[in-house]
Amino acid sequence: MRKTIFLAVLPIAITAMQLAGCGNSTHPQDTIKVGLIVELTGDMPAVGASSRNAAELAVGEINAAGGIAVDGKTYPVELVIEDNASKPDQSVAAANKLISQDNVVAIIGPNASLGAIPAAEIAEFNTTLLITPWSTNPKTTLDTSSGKPKSYVFRACYTDPFEGRVLARFATEKLGAKKAAVFYDVASEAPKSQADLFRQTFAELGGQIVAFETYTTGDRDFSAQLTKIKSAGPDIVFLPAYYNDVGLIAQQARRAGIKQPLVGSDAWSSPELIKLAGGAVEGDYFANHYAADIATPAAKKFIDAYAGRYGNTPDDVAALTYDAMGLLSAALKKSPALDRKAVRDAMAAVADYEGVTGIIKFAPGSGDPVKSAVIMQVKGDKFVWVMNAAP
Repeated sequence: MRKTIFLAVLPIAITAMQLAGCGNSTHPQDTIKVGLIVELTGDMPAVGASSRNAAELAVGEINAAGGIAVDGKTYPVELVIEDNASKPDQSVAAANKLISQDNVVAIIGPNASLGAIPAAEIAEFNTTLLITPWSTNPKTTLDTSSGKPKSYVFRACYTDPFEGRVLARFATEKLGAKKAAVFYDVASEAPKSQADLFRQTFAELGGQIVAFETYTTGDRDFSAQLTKIKSAGPDIVFLPAYYNDVGLIAQQARRAGIKQPLVGSDAWSSPELIKLAGGAVEGDYFANHYAADIATPAAKKFIDAYAGRYGNTPDDVAALTYDAMGLLSAALKKSPALDRKAVRDAMAAVADYEGVTGIIKFAPGSGDPVKSAVIMQVKGDKFVWVMNAAP
């Protein structure tokens, strides 16, 4: 369904890109305007709320420290927030507005790949730096027509191919799984990509995929697919789904008699998952971008500040958004001017940035960082660190 929507809005998006491309690419010299596209409404509001909170925290800290000096002048940072409602077409509209009307120097977000991929197309066309905190799909940073990396698009997180390998190795080497079932949303970019990559890597490691079932965004009854999965007798079920789907699927899986471990992707990472699942994911595992219970000093400082301001421990989306803002801040401090190309070139030169989610290092010519993952387990009302997974 979402794929259909995206295709339908492409002609409109192209026209909008052309209009935006005629806009002023220089920045008014009073503040540094930074656009933030987040999922405040729609299917995953917890993701958007975490991202907005972290971005506002980062901007508050930057401005409290006096702002950012560029070419001999110090500027405060001004955050311009757009809600994409977790939809591709609204991500396109938000990116066009931020670039052509608000005249931002760079964009942070969207988080989910279904919005990040089309927004990244707009940013690339309009030569405006975009850093997505949480989008793991290769299409976000890759020009699919040329096969080469986009020049203006970066991410703070690892990618789907890396995550697929990490989870397949964890399932075989740590859980001893020889047979796996896969169940994913065929209409959502990141879960589809993760499902394909897990299947490939699990098979390469000698495992057998005994069921490969799909559902579509908005489905509420998964009984037919879960019956097939149970009959196939897997050792684990790989469920690369967003947190808002996992709770209902897990409850129906347990009622169907599936007792094997569920293994998920980073899309499980919102604490809302535990409330929605009602105990159905107790003891299950997922890959994540950082673990609050083994925080480094840099991460501990962020966690304390976030918890002090918002009253809860930040999830990985918050941590990655804070890192994306940190990467942009580091680029701005190195930039010789406040125009978009200068800021993009400075971003490409940022090396070994120490973030909340670890050391972020970009391969030459790529917007994809080389960084580690962690495996988390659901225990009670918490996510608990299990192990690190290096690239």
